[in-house]
Amino acid sequence: MRICSLLPSATEIAYAIGLGDSVLGVSHECDFPADAATKPSLLRPRVDPRAAPAEIDRQVKEIIGRGESIYAVDAELLRSLAPDLILTQDLCHVCAASPDDLATALARFPVPPEVLSLTPRSLAEVWDDIRRVGEATGRRREAEALAASLERRLAGIQETVARAPSRPRVLCLEWLAPYYVGGHWVPEMVSIAGGEDLLGRPRQPSFQVTPEQILRSFPDVIVLMPCGYDVDRAAAEYTIDRLPPGAEAFPAVREHRVFAVNANAYFSRPGPRLADGVALLGYLFHPDLFPSGRFETLVRRF
Repeated sequence: MRICSLLPSATEIAYAIGLGDSVLGVSHECDFPADAATKPSLLRPRVDPRAAPAEIDRQVKEIIGRGESIYAVDAELLRSLAPDLILTQDLCHVCAASPDDLATALARFPVPPEVLSLTPRSLAEVWDDIRRVGEATGRRREAEALAASLERRLAGIQETVARAPSRPRVLCLEWLAPYYVGGHWVPEMVSIAGGEDLLGRPRQPSFQVTPEQILRSFPDVIVLMPCGYDVDRAAAEYTIDRLPPGAEAFPAVREHRVFAVNANAYFSRPGPRLADGVALLGYLFHPDLFPSGRFETLVRRF
């Protein structure tokens, strides 16, 4: 089967169930596993990913306000690869090409390929999407084994954190200028890891919050997870766009429990590594219950 993936999480899923050699084209953000970055890119961003957060936010809002997609599909390359299956999504147009752009590109195909759109809003739906990819590609057994192992891993984390005497109050910031809080599966990840998400709404998109809302939340832990950023860039942006004045009174700030994490790897992309994200949160919330192991190298503490 010839597969093109326009979504990093879908690319990760395909590789995880043994389809890496079948993936012929990817998005410009597909970087895991490393082999995915060697495949030709089918998308071109219309925003500057190197810009400061406030400028990226301005560009995204301007493009979406015009009714356009922030990504352009390379229709000629897509047609030359002649895929049997295209993996994409219709959950967030900031994360992948819009359905309209893809439909325009596919209009030039003599026989359009199958398109599988993944739109998960919870962890269970992410695991179900793994199964859907397996069903569509003849890898049902491998997909079921992967999904079941992820479900068992989360159940084990829940069992561990059940021994904790308390649950920290957690603020998850998905963007820093302006402030956005994590949505969809992020509040669920916090809960499974033994925390209480203060502002996020389970199964709902991330949304902008005011400095006043942040100040009223008074968190015990702050997780900096800017969408599209790795841990180093998240940490660097925090030194520029710090919390609103008054946040120095937060328990999270006083006790140095502000953490920058790799959102790309563990939080933003609805793929198998979300389970690693839950384990990482468990360590941040309850370090006495989880051996530090590799977790210490995955965060920057402030």
